[in-house]
Amino acid sequence: MNSRTCLVLCAGSVLLGACGGDPDASQYGADPKLPDPQSQLLPTMMIAKPADWGERRPIVPKGFRITAIATDLAIPRQTLVLPNGDILIAEGRGGYAPKLTPKDVIAAHIKAKGSSPVKGGNRLTLVRDRDGDGAYEVRTAFAENLNAPYGLALVGNQLFVANQDALVRFDYQDGQLNASGAPVTVTGLPFAINHHWTKSLAASADGLFLYVGIGSNSNITERGMTAETDRAMVWQVDARTGAHKIFATGLRNPTALAMQPGTGRLWAVVNERDEIGPNLVPDYLTSVREGGFYGWPFSYWGKNVDVRVRPQDPERVATAIAPDYALGSHVAALGVAFSAPTMGAQFADGVFVGEHGSWNRGLPVGYKVVFVPFRDGRPAGEPIDFVTGFQAEGLTHGRPVGVTVDPRGALIVADDLSNTVWRVTPEDGE
Repeated sequence: MNSRTCLVLCAGSVLLGACGGDPDASQYGADPKLPDPQSQLLPTMMIAKPADWGERRPIVPKGFRITAIATDLAIPRQTLVLPNGDILIAEGRGGYAPKLTPKDVIAAHIKAKGSSPVKGGNRLTLVRDRDGDGAYEVRTAFAENLNAPYGLALVGNQLFVANQDALVRFDYQDGQLNASGAPVTVTGLPFAINHHWTKSLAASADGLFLYVGIGSNSNITERGMTAETDRAMVWQVDARTGAHKIFATGLRNPTALAMQPGTGRLWAVVNERDEIGPNLVPDYLTSVREGGFYGWPFSYWGKNVDVRVRPQDPERVATAIAPDYALGSHVAALGVAFSAPTMGAQFADGVFVGEHGSWNRGLPVGYKVVFVPFRDGRPAGEPIDFVTGFQAEGLTHGRPVGVTVDPRGALIVADDLSNTVWRVTPEDGE
């Protein structure tokens, strides 16, 4: 089976080989069009063949340029711009949940064809632009022997890292090139099975609380509800004591978190469920309300019931909150960052979203970074393509994950297929 094989087992018929066209995938905004769910014993699967960049580069809007500032990494996921301009890169690969059915084995095989064969680094790499010319000449291993690090946050002189099994911290001093000691555990995180292993992270503006996004242990409770204890939710963690409480629930896989400047409002991008059709269910960007329930597993996009879940829970569905903004089904949003005026007038107010790219569609979607414009603190308008060209002519050259805005006017993009970190700047900037 090659990496462009498409498998569809739908309503009793099996198709192997080239896939037909998918329905319209333009599901953006607050009120996306949701088709009827399809019954799929095996989901539609398609991942374009990975290939080196060669002479190609990602494509950015006119007036911007893109450069690779770190290459030959070991699965870069998320990045953090430090106060002095240094950039930390979290590298790792986690998960390894056991396969339950032949379907899982097939899906895992195909998805693996679209990922890097490099072993995850389990480390934080630091890069530095010593002279401010846009080239990051210094590169060091800031911390090693971590456990699939993903989310990053700096609060004062404490650097927090969300490993797949624990939230940890390091002491940090401005300009430091290497961690001065072993990490201190703040709190353990759900680790058993770990189907969705990434642990996203954001800090409150006052630094008192940390927010950790924890994904579900299944697509749609195949392992039973007991396996979902403390999963598919956001925790609020006291940064000083490590005490935690549940902040919001029903978020199938909150892969990236960001605090909105000036409002103190937490936002997330969330990967929704699979296997009910190429245009269900839209992944989304949403503000996260304390105490809010966002539907998983019982419903999607508010109160649309998922009949596969047993037993049902109508009382909970009645409270389900519809997300703020649909990004499109199966785009696999893995990064989110609020913009800044230094990014230029068109991109001054909104968020950048890194879309890793689909596997559960015949026609791929995602594989790009988009900008979602905001007005009056809320998403407003269609997303704007900002970094594209990760796929071309049936080949996949890169897959964006984390996105970070450098206050000096750059967007940092982690690409975990080509193992590169890209930097996008206005042409008149450094």
